[in-house]
Amino acid sequence: MSGFPLIASERRTLEFQRLVGRILAPLWVPVCVGIMRFVFRWRIEGMQQARRTYAHIRRDPTTPVVICANHLTMLDSGAIAWALASPWQHVTHYTSLPWNTPARENFASTWWKQALIWVMKSLPVERGGDRRAVGAVLKRLVYLTGRGDVALIFPEGGRSRTGRVNTQAVTYGIGRIVKTYPGCQVVCVYLRGAAQETWTTRPAFGETLRISVECFEPKTDKRGLRGSVDISSQILKRLDAMEREHFDAR
Repeated sequence: MSGFPLIASERRTLEFQRLVGRILAPLWVPVCVGIMRFVFRWRIEGMQQARRTYAHIRRDPTTPVVICANHLTMLDSGAIAWALASPWQHVTHYTSLPWNTPARENFASTWWKQALIWVMKSLPVERGGDRRAVGAVLKRLVYLTGRGDVALIFPEGGRSRTGRVNTQAVTYGIGRIVKTYPGCQVVCVYLRGAAQETWTTRPAFGETLRISVECFEPKTDKRGLRGSVDISSQILKRLDAMEREHFDAR
């Protein structure tokens, strides 16, 4: 993990968080999926193909994998995890259940919310917060990706205020992770409700979500920050192309 060392206490903290989440996964994973399926009554179109693609990518669990997705609702992470594998698969192959970085102000504003997302493989980030704090989360994601876990990141940095992928919202974080590991696979996920016009708190009750999944390995000849930005830009352009395909299919 060149350039991203974690001290021993940070590694122990992450490993403990992961252990507790894994022990409790047979409880919280099915509950979360049950809420999406039976309370919110969501249906995901394209789920079977998405799961086949993801299972193929995860055949070698040592290959670094980062999931990058468009971002329209606060519950996108849960819907994406559900779409990519069954609850049983996530419980039995815990490394394939993605880590995510929810906004602290939305998901960690109270102690009990903090406890819940801590168990649910989350590393909260304060949007627009101190760069050192954001960098600390980035270091943890680099460590986790390198040890076989999967990270889920929204390259735009937040929910799209236009309702469309913003290819100009290029951040260096995702590119920095991908560039750290040669051969890192980026799983691009485009998810959108059939009636979704713009950003919302969550998809509507009874909504049909449509998902498409593509995998590629970004490459760049640029070094340092420019290389990270170049990779991030490639990912956003791929998501933009997937969005255009989504609307063309409609």
